[in-house]
Amino acid sequence: MDCDEETSVTMVRMSVLADALKTINNAEKRGKRQVLIRPCSKVIVRFLTVMMKHGYIGEFEIVDDHRAGKIVVNLTGRLNKCSVVSPRLDIQLRDLEKYTTHLLPSRQFGYIVLTTSGGIMDHEEARRRHLGGKILGFFF
Repeated sequence: MDCDEETSVTMVRMSVLADALKTINNAEKRGKRQVLIRPCSKVIVRFLTVMMKHGYIGEFEIVDDHRAGKIVVNLTGRLNKCSVVSPRLDIQLRDLEKYTTHLLPSRQFGYIVLTTSGGIMDHEEARRRHLGGKILGFFF
């Protein structure tokens, strides 16, 4: 192969959710009002819905571009950190308290997002519904 010949190396997205949360984190640190996330997925939409329900982000809009889709998220400035937990560990209901103390800064605020048989929800709703599941990530 000649040195002047172009070689195209494409990066592979391992986790779409991790990418999205990292993008939100960076935009929040820079003090942006809006952030564009692509590609869109059902898991990202559910995660953002949980964040919006607790007031950590504003409204978000899904833009259908006949490809993978985009999401435009309005930021409020309340979010300190959001991140994924990889690998997605199984959490039983009795172990939930251990993970909340590990991942969250305080018991007063912050949420762990779980994917359960009843859908994607935060750890408080999972405790109310008496469900365990896999841990997706956290935000505070």
